[in-house]
Amino acid sequence: MAGIRKPSPLRTAGKYAALAAYVGFALFPLYWLLKIAVTPDQLIYSEGTRLWPSAATLANFTTVVFQTDFLAYFRNSVAVSLTTAAATTLIAAGAGYAFSRFHFRGKSLIIAVMLVTQMFPLLMIIAPIYKIVAAAGLLNSLTSLIIVYTAFNIPFATFLMQSFFDSIPKDLEEAAMMDGCTRFQALRKVILPLTLPGLGATLGFVFTAAWSELLFALMLINSNDTMTFPVGLLTFVSKFSVDWGQMMAAGVLALVPSCLFFIFIQRYLVQGLTSGAVKG
Repeated sequence: MAGIRKPSPLRTAGKYAALAAYVGFALFPLYWLLKIAVTPDQLIYSEGTRLWPSAATLANFTTVVFQTDFLAYFRNSVAVSLTTAAATTLIAAGAGYAFSRFHFRGKSLIIAVMLVTQMFPLLMIIAPIYKIVAAAGLLNSLTSLIIVYTAFNIPFATFLMQSFFDSIPKDLEEAAMMDGCTRFQALRKVILPLTLPGLGATLGFVFTAAWSELLFALMLINSNDTMTFPVGLLTFVSKFSVDWGQMMAAGVLALVPSCLFFIFIQRYLVQGLTSGAVKG
């Protein structure tokens, strides 16, 4: 169109430069993590400020994998994170649908209480939760982490799913019900396929929250067999020193499952983050 002017080359170059600077700033910590992980122990302090070490080694990775309990911590984190993400998303999908489609007594109160639970500092409630878990005989078990993580992620996940259900016209399921579907069939066959981006976004959010959580894992788990990897990383810290090379190598390895998980759901995640806040 004649009335549309093309952006100047200088402005375009400025946009790309700003984008490159942002990406570099965001990725630099990950690069530094990898840099220390492949640096030989004797060079970590002497070449700490170099962008790339004068020598590189995979010894830290082999030590972490074959001479520590990192794989057990890794396996525990995967089990806890996947179970928490699946359970939370399932519960949040049902609750979000109910809040979106039904009007019932006490609905506003329930929503207000769920919002209030997100305002308490975790340090304020860790002691009561510890006593409850201890009384239930669930200390040093992955089950305790799954229950606690699920409980704390349900409110936000519910509101996230509600926003997706709100964006889907009620006419679709009403038309399906007029064609002979029950409400559950309309939900399963019509509504849920349309909320796949929302389910993907919720799964990604909850998985990330559970995968990186440290406070509850540190307080509720003190057995080496049931440690998750955030707690396991602390085993590389001794009283008088820190094994930086092995700790960074373990951190790099810990990025693998989360990256693979997000690659698997990225199509739904991108759609979910961009469409969940738009109604109509």
